[in-house]
Amino acid sequence: MLKDKVAFITGGSGAVGRSIVKTLAREGARVAYSYKSGSETAKQLDEELTASGIDVRSYHLDVVNGKACSELAQRIEEEFGLVNILVNNAGVAQVMPFAMIEEKDWDLIMDVNVKGMFLVTKAFARGMIRRKVGNIINIGSLAGMRMLEVPVHYAAAKSAVVGFTLALARELGRYNIRVNTVAPGMLTEGVSVNIPSKQQEEYKDYCALSRAGRPEEVAELVAFLASDRSSYINAQSILVDGGI
Repeated sequence: MLKDKVAFITGGSGAVGRSIVKTLAREGARVAYSYKSGSETAKQLDEELTASGIDVRSYHLDVVNGKACSELAQRIEEEFGLVNILVNNAGVAQVMPFAMIEEKDWDLIMDVNVKGMFLVTKAFARGMIRRKVGNIINIGSLAGMRMLEVPVHYAAAKSAVVGFTLALARELGRYNIRVNTVAPGMLTEGVSVNIPSKQQEEYKDYCALSRAGRPEEVAELVAFLASDRSSYINAQSILVDGGI
């Protein structure tokens, strides 16, 4: 499905990121990914994929460092190939009520989830524009699309992902570049594990499938959107939430 394509995923050492890396590699893409703090997890992932005969590259990256993003985009294209699939997955969350959110907390969430997405996309989109082909998939959240009991700054950041996707899809469509958002609901791994147990049970009560999702289920949708089988899907924010 993704043979002859090169993909780059940010936040590849996290629960969802690992699943995306593995799934895109399974579908035939050459995969590079970044991590910030999960160096040991990244090493294990590299070893697992390499043992399976998969050529994968991992790079340390702070997504809020614009210069580092630009340099890494150039390095990957020189060392690994021309990137035509970008997955903006790097993110961070905090569980705290609005009255306790300090300015530094707001800045952290906005920097990683929004500014980082902008800087990475800008770095890799340049090559896509030159070649007039590309596919950008942003990982959003149900928190940015529904009225839920979630941290305000996290919901605001994930809402920004949707706006970013819509405007970018309109602008880059002329270059044959598609931009979509995948918005997971509560998952069994990742940031969802920090949700209080009471809220986890409430989610399952309201969810048509009565369960949390798995990172692999998010990755399968990402793989489909990254493929030519979804060639007329653009500017969409697709929920993976079990039916809320």
